Amino acid sequence: MERLDGGSAVPASLRGGVVALGNFDGFHLGHQAVVRRAVTRARAEGRPAIVATFDPHPIRYFRPDAAPFRLTSLDQRQRLFADAGADAMLVFRFDADLASLSAADFVEQRLRELAGVGGVVTGADFTFGKGRDGKVAVLAALGAAQGFSVDTVAPVEDAGGPVSSSRIRALLQAARPAEAAALLTRPFAVEGIVAPGAKLGRELGYPTANLTLGSYLRPSYGIYAVRGRLDDGRVLDGVANLGIRPMIEPPVELLEPYFFDFSGDLYGQRIEVELIDYLRPEWRFDDLYALKAQIARDCDDARAALARR
Repeated sequence: MERLDGGSAVPASLRGGVVALGNFDGFHLGHQAVVRRAVTRARAEGRPAIVATFDPHPIRYFRPDAAPFRLTSLDQRQRLFADAGADAMLVFRFDADLASLSAADFVEQRLRELAGVGGVVTGADFTFGKGRDGKVAVLAALGAAQGFSVDTVAPVEDAGGPVSSSRIRALLQAARPAEAAALLTRPFAVEGIVAPGAKLGRELGYPTANLTLGSYLRPSYGIYAVRGRLDDGRVLDGVANLGIRPMIEPPVELLEPYFFDFSGDLYGQRIEVELIDYLRPEWRFDDLYALKAQIARDCDDARAALARR
């Protein structure tokens, strides 16, 4: 799957495509409905199917001091879009130049001239352009003037209301990863390069693979049943501490999975860790013996939770 720069001309082979347009952070049920409509229409019309996203997220540009909130990295989104049937991912870099474009200029310069779109599909609540002056009705009118049609997809709802990234973030921060996974259609996952740590887990007999959280949302701190996915395709069950490790000074925020029945060196490797179930909050223990005993219990609890899933 090709990754395209939204500030450059799209290759001739991908011009005239049907573009699903949105942020798509998390790529939840609602986002999937938008992309599914774009892919279905593209296949029916013999056009390329492209998913356009923004990076960094516009919130990060307008509020650079905002707490981390991403549900997916750009690499994760690319894989998810490919699995959904898209031929390419078009990345609009959200910077001062893009933020200054009016809705009309964005459509003319980025969608029509550079991307050469043949059609656009968005969610019904999509907004764009300087001051967010572009709504879906504006996009439809501009598209008609520029020679492409616009489809809109209604929000996907369940018993809890509309499916949204903000709702998923709230569930993760409330230690409800299984409910978040139902809306995402997969567990929330953190991907990164394994870095050396304090090696306390190794001393206790439970070596961990340490990941920094970077721009990802911070779910509720605590102990989780997890699944790890390695670059070589292996899937590993485990238990992880997500938080600041109260027994270690100074506090360092990490995701630290320990994988059952695994021996090997993961340092420097890229792994993806899925949060399957929340087991308990972080605790401070009187000594390392008490900590080691609790880790053993956490492993048992994690195995049971993963067996249920």
